[in-house]
Amino acid sequence: MRLCSTFLLQRWLWLCVCARQWHCSNGNNCRLPLCVRQIWAYLRLMVDSLYYNTLTNSEVVMDSLMEPILWMVDLLTRRFGPVFVCLLVILTTSILLVVYVVMLPVIFDTYSPSWIAWHMSYGHWNLVMIVFHYYKATNTAPGYPPKMKNSLPFVSMCKKCIIPKPARTHHCVICNTCILKMDHHCPWLNNCVGHFNQRYFFCFCVSLSLGCVYCSISGRNLFLDAYSAHSAIERFKHMDFDKSRVPVTGKGQLIGILPPVQSTNQTPPLTFKDEMFHKSIIYMWVLTSVVAVVLGGLTIWHAVLISRGETSIERHLNSKETKRMRRFGKVYKNSFNYGRLNNWKVFLGVERKSHWLTRVILPSGHVPIGNGLTWDIYPFRKDMMPV
Repeated sequence: MRLCSTFLLQRWLWLCVCARQWHCSNGNNCRLPLCVRQIWAYLRLMVDSLYYNTLTNSEVVMDSLMEPILWMVDLLTRRFGPVFVCLLVILTTSILLVVYVVMLPVIFDTYSPSWIAWHMSYGHWNLVMIVFHYYKATNTAPGYPPKMKNSLPFVSMCKKCIIPKPARTHHCVICNTCILKMDHHCPWLNNCVGHFNQRYFFCFCVSLSLGCVYCSISGRNLFLDAYSAHSAIERFKHMDFDKSRVPVTGKGQLIGILPPVQSTNQTPPLTFKDEMFHKSIIYMWVLTSVVAVVLGGLTIWHAVLISRGETSIERHLNSKETKRMRRFGKVYKNSFNYGRLNNWKVFLGVERKSHWLTRVILPSGHVPIGNGLTWDIYPFRKDMMPV
């Protein structure tokens, strides 16, 4: 490459010298020889090809402009992945401390035995589901295509890994490898979401969303009481700070002889334990409510994608392909969509009726159907699984 560049530079200088000598000897109006003009046209075309392409459009230009920003985001995600995991663990642990230390004694003192049993059963089931699926999602490899020569079918070659890419396989720039049935790279897991851990990721999102909704609804009345008490304390502190600022109507008050006017409607200050109780309830309710809204929206979006037999990346690609086929008067059909119910059965690994309990309601570490390399080995019919 370096010799080629040196040769082209020498060739360019030689042509410039020849053209200058030709102009000087024959005048400015004479034309260059045909061979020189051909070489000149070829060099101009070569230079133009460095910054122009007939396939260039607005999307390519925007991708090129956004490349530095995307590179910075990928770098930060790769560097701070463990930080996101630690932050999620710390926030979840803080909510558990508030629930066990603050809310649980209130439940034991105010609720009936039947309600206490329900709260204990549901709360601990939800906690087990959250911990189990998060651990499995972070520690389970998403699946990688084989790097050795094999006879498996593939759809393209990865330009970065230089290996065959099976269907639904994409390259992750953060993990720097190809992922089977890649959905996205999750910084909160510090791991890619792919064929072998997508179910764990989705079940974790569902469990955490349900847990946040549960805490938000259960602690609503406590939050309202704590917020009212906290506002009363703030008003009392403000009143106590400003109680000496009374209107000056006489000389006695001006020089400080008369005592300031005392208010008769003062709220007595609460103890440190009560203040911490109120602040903990407010912190728990605000955090769980925000997470319930944000994570709940993400969970619903992934549920829609699963119903359609798509991943996050395939949703974008299928949308572009649908628009392209519509211009030719054709209809694009997703070959991995086996019907709404069958999509859920395949995703959750449900093959018998009992699996709805053992593999969906209860935590299960079963592997998904298939190996993620080929997708034509299942008898995907409407009567695939009569469950």
